Amino acid sequence: MSAVSLAPRALYEEVAELVRERIYKGQLEPGSWIDEVKLAQEYGISRTPLREALKVLAAEGLVTMKVRRGAYVTQVSERDLAEVYHLLSVLESDAASDVARAATAAEVAELKTLHAQLEASVKNHVKFFALNERFHMRILEIADNRWRNQLVADLRKVMKLNRHHSLLKSGRVEEALAEHRGIVEAIEKRNPAAAAKRTQAHFASGLEAAHGG
Repeated sequence: MSAVSLAPRALYEEVAELVRERIYKGQLEPGSWIDEVKLAQEYGISRTPLREALKVLAAEGLVTMKVRRGAYVTQVSERDLAEVYHLLSVLESDAASDVARAATAAEVAELKTLHAQLEASVKNHVKFFALNERFHMRILEIADNRWRNQLVADLRKVMKLNRHHSLLKSGRVEEALAEHRGIVEAIEKRNPAAAAKRTQAHFASGLEAAHGG
């Protein structure tokens, strides 16, 4: 039987990733108009794959398409943030509860290691943000509900439009680390209710910081 030839990644997907990273890095600011002609020239592509890429980003909530006005980087309102944090709190607290109930000893040890790495990276913001997301996503992976994971991944893309600002607020990193520590402790003690409650508290604190509280 001959080997199956896999199609290369579609061009529009590669372009979507490039634009997504520019949005996350603040090179394309929330509320700003996306100059399709300029971007297409910069990437050396036609407008077609760029438009397809923007449709992908619009489906993720990162881009807003306006009739006869083009594409804009989504500007997240306070209501948007509250709704995203609420859903993340519900979904991730449910996952933390599942992990406390069913994780293996090796998986608990992995979460403890991830948290230790997070504690050690507080002076490196890029690394800290990456490890912070990895910690949250690893809990979801261990809980092993692919539909929940997909919902959270999409919601987190929208949250990234604001999350760096909230984590950089004075004292918020230390608070987040203490909250993570509490979640890990509850998981290690096999206490599903405490793991869920501490995860909910973590998101409540994160939303308060995001709103400037």
